[in-house]
Amino acid sequence: MPCPYLSYRAAAGDHEFETERAYCTAVDRFVEAMRADVCNDRYDLDHESHCEIYREHAE
Repeated sequence: MPCPYLSYRAAAGDHEFETERAYCTAVDRFVEAMRADVCNDRYDLDHESHCEIYREHAE
């Protein structure tokens, strides 16, 4: 199950992107693709174990 703080957005303020980008609602910012891999539990990664942002906000 993906991180509940992850969403995908195609815009930021007045700027629009061609494709949606990973956005972390816990810290209100876009995140790099590698962080999104953790959020989506790809490559044997787990957001509950490998993401400090999730751990800080889940408590």
